[in-house]
Parts: sequence; structure tokens; C-alpha cells
Amino acid sequence: MATNFDNYFKSAFTVDNVIFGFDEGDLKVLLIKRGEEPHIGEWALPGYFVKTEEDLDAAAKRVLSELTGLTNVYLEQVHAFGSVNRHAFGRVITVSYFSLIKIDNYIIQPSSIALQAQWHTVNGLQHLAFDHDTILESCLQRLKWLVKTRPVGFELLPPKFTLTELQHLYEAILRCPLDKRNFRKKILSMNLLVDCDETQEGVAHRPAKLYKFDRKRYNKLVEQGFNFELKETPIKIKKTVEVSS
Repeated sequence: MATNFDNYFKSAFTVDNVIFGFDEGDLKVLLIKRGEEPHIGEWALPGYFVKTEEDLDAAAKRVLSELTGLTNVYLEQVHAFGSVNRHAFGRVITVSYFSLIKIDNYIIQPSSIALQAQWHTVNGLQHLAFDHDTILESCLQRLKWLVKTRPVGFELLPPKFTLTELQHLYEAILRCPLDKRNFRKKILSMNLLVDCDETQEGVAHRPAKLYKFDRKRYNKLVEQGFNFELKETPIKIKKTVEVSS
């Protein structure tokens, strides 16, 4: 029986970029307000169709640049989403990419179908267009795994940071409060932080020590078999029992 290959060439492909940043104690994601149907006027991940002559990685970089103005951003492929009815125009399969960037290092310039492009706090998001809630959650789980197995979290902080800022970053990504004493003990025991012999300036509270990440030492330790592992140490909430008289 002859195969009708035309039946297999009726699908389109898109790429969706999940760009994370950390600012003022919050984990944020870059979203665009769509300027075309479907879901016109709704917030969505920066994504669009893949051209017939380009590969997926090239498409992800092009789409991100066209919609937000961001260039020279490292993108890592995460997952493919192919629910039959995920797009109103027909069968559309999307491949998600994600990245971590320092918000202050980039200027957002929306264009093409993006009416706006803004950073949004992840925890305060409402419903996104298409199945982008699911895509975002998938990338969040990937990020959560990464920060516990690699020191990627340091890429979201300024070159010099306090231990409190570092803890707030991990709490924002892991989405749970961490025990301060255990967190600091674990981080400092890795010997990956350099004491800058400086303290914060211009703060109302007692200035805290500043540290920086020693990437050269980390790379050397990895060559020797070092395993970066940061387990969650949530705060234990004491239960109170009411005793009736």
C-alpha cells in the first residue's frame, strides 16, 4: 500500500522562549503582549513560527531578537509540546527554550507582533496565551533542577552579593523558604565563594559582607570530580497544640 506523505506535511512548528531574570528579590520572566490573533492582546512567551529554511536553534534566537530585541543570549532547548488542539490555526508543535540573564544587562525593545515586552514576577502571573502556562512550568522545573546541581544561580546576581541575596535567589527559584543557618553552612562549605573584604554601602540596616563566585576554582574542582549539590532545607514550622482547661 502506497503511503500518502502529504498527510505528514500538514503541521507547523514554533519556538517559545522562556527568559528568566532575577530582580529585587523576585524571579521574573520576560513576556510579550501579542499583537495578532489568536490571543491578541494577551500576555505570552516570546515565540513564533519556524521558517522552512532554518533549524530550531536558529529560529529560537531569531524570534527572541525580533520580538524583544535581545541578542547574544544563550538558549537551552527544554521540551517539545504537541497537543493536537494547542493552537487555533491547526496542528502546531512548539519547542521550548530557556535562559538565565541579568536583567540590568539588557534593554528590551519590542517589535514585530509584540505590542509590549515586559518582565513579570513569576509567582504573580495570571493565565498566559496558548499552553504557555504549561511551558513556563516545565522550564521552571528545569531551572529548579539546575540550581540544585550546578551553580547557575550566580549568573543572576551582581558580581558582588551578600549571602542573604543569594538565599533569596534560591528561595525564589525553589519556591520555598530555606533555613538560613543550614543554607549558609552548605554554601560556605563548598569553598566556592570569595570574601571580598567589603560590606554593603548605603543601606539602612547593618551592612552585610560581600562575596563573589570563584568560577576558576569551581571549574578546577569539577575536573577533579566535584559534585555541586544543594539540597532543599525548608524552614520547619513548629506546630502548636491548644490545651483546653
